[in-house]
Amino acid sequence: MDTFRGKIAVVTGGGTGMGRELAKQLATEGCHVALCDVSAESMAETKAQCERAAPSGTRVSTHHCDVSEEPQVEAFRDAVRAAHATDCVHLLFNNAGIGGGGSFVTDDRADWDKTFAVCWNGVYYCTRAFLPLLIASPDAHLVNTSSVNGFWASLGPLVPHTAYSAAKFAVKGFSEALIADLRLHAPHVKVSVVMPGHVGTSIVTNSAVVLGRPSPKEMTTADLAPIRERMKARGLPVDAISDDLIRAGLQQMADDFRDKAPLTAAAATALILDGVRRGAWRILVGEDAHELDRLVRADPEAAYEPSFVTQIQGRGLFHGMLAPGSG
Repeated sequence: MDTFRGKIAVVTGGGTGMGRELAKQLATEGCHVALCDVSAESMAETKAQCERAAPSGTRVSTHHCDVSEEPQVEAFRDAVRAAHATDCVHLLFNNAGIGGGGSFVTDDRADWDKTFAVCWNGVYYCTRAFLPLLIASPDAHLVNTSSVNGFWASLGPLVPHTAYSAAKFAVKGFSEALIADLRLHAPHVKVSVVMPGHVGTSIVTNSAVVLGRPSPKEMTTADLAPIRERMKARGLPVDAISDDLIRAGLQQMADDFRDKAPLTAAAATALILDGVRRGAWRILVGEDAHELDRLVRADPEAAYEPSFVTQIQGRGLFHGMLAPGSG
């Protein structure tokens, strides 16, 4: 698919981050876009940016949808068909994702299940719902966003990262398994799995909203208690740190993840769309993703040892992504 002009693209998680950039860059090329998100306000801003950038006649529709709920996904599909008066779509970007449920052992099960459901079930439900519309197109492409945590289930040895990593491993395996399935049964439909490294997005803040957590400034002393325990377990002098300092530190970490990443959402999206144009089934996004992929493949037995994080941070990688003190 060397051009997106005149095509219809579906983008999940289109309210912010890479989802917004996918919608905007596709619309700029004259691609009609249907995007979904759980935030009406964020979607409205994405739509406004798309319409300012897109050629005349480009259609952009917004749809409220929690991709972890299959009935909502099916309603989203039906709304896309109606809004774009179509029985086919050409591109599906399963981009929506949140973080949370780091520990399978100690974290709240509701957080774990919701994170896994958005990051994995969202991909599964949307692919189930929209695949017939992709097959009905003469030329189509399914693009599933995994992560470097789809081949390295870690944020460092001191921080469990189970729900997100398990889901992203599932997305990667599902996408790779579809290569042969589609080649046999729908050869005009291509599939790609996207594995970004550290990209500057608001996933930290957005995840807290989806999981019903307070923002750092709204956290009570009781909310901060488990954070203090985790800090204490890492050897930090928590008794000398006020609640306000912890709140400020949490907010700074979220802001830094977004603002100090080595790759912007816009630059990451450009790499993804280039990969789709090339028909690449495996799209690593960022030099950190390429390097981490190489290192994990070279010595998988060492990938979860503390020395491995020291090694990758010594190469200047993932300082804003790995938890402080991980190395």
